[in-house]
Amino acid sequence: ISKNVIVDNERDAINKIEKYTYYSVINSYKNNFKDSNNNYLPNVTFDEIFALYEFDKNLKYIILKYALEIETVIKSLMANQISKVYGLKDYLNINNLDDKVPLQIKENIVNRINDEIDHNYNVHSAVTHYKDTYGYIPPFVLTKILTFGVASSYYGLLKQTDRQAIAKYFKISDKLLKQILKNLTSIRNIAAHSDRLFCFRDKYTLSFKTIDKNYIVNGNSTNLYMMLMALKLVLTSKLYTEMINRINKEINKLEKQLKSININDILRIMGYPNV
Repeated sequence: ISKNVIVDNERDAINKIEKYTYYSVINSYKNNFKDSNNNYLPNVTFDEIFALYEFDKNLKYIILKYALEIETVIKSLMANQISKVYGLKDYLNINNLDDKVPLQIKENIVNRINDEIDHNYNVHSAVTHYKDTYGYIPPFVLTKILTFGVASSYYGLLKQTDRQAIAKYFKISDKLLKQILKNLTSIRNIAAHSDRLFCFRDKYTLSFKTIDKNYIVNGNSTNLYMMLMALKLVLTSKLYTEMINRINKEINKLEKQLKSININDILRIMGYPNV
């Protein structure tokens, strides 16, 4: 209030701040309602700042759902390919990874995978069963316990023939699938840990010209719009349409709640073209 933000219902505002914290609501989203001198724009309201917070929160819920679907499919494809080529037992061999990758990096991913197995030994019943009964963990059990980050890194270190066989399912190159998975890992982590998602930027390259040759990429970073378009390649048509419709519904809802700024200001931050 002292900074000229309009608070129509102080009790309601306090309740929301107590529930979600001042930092999460105000500090995280206030800059979108300020000018170049760090002053609030005229007629900014608490309600519209909170509306942006809520929009971003709902955006995270939506994308997390479809990221989990992609994770399930990718892990299944990896398990199938690894089992077919290297068998059920001795597949975690450095020689089964890309020959062009430095040894230390390959050793690191194998160590991380073994750490995941050890961590889940008394947690995941299938890990306990296979370890105690057979002395090893088959790929279809392993991929279920790996974090998406480790699974994504593991995919990126497979031999190119294996990466290509998995990417063929989506009818895209193994290079592009690797890029999508790397960026999706970052998005998934943001969504899971309540950081800001609508302004997502990642320095890990996405060859977006292969998706939309007319899109003007701003700098070398990947934005949220670019990833939303890329997810069309790894989701079924039905699920992709469902995801976009849900996101558009949230955009329309936010547009009605904004007073001091325009919805296009938010869409530009997300990376949407022609706004």
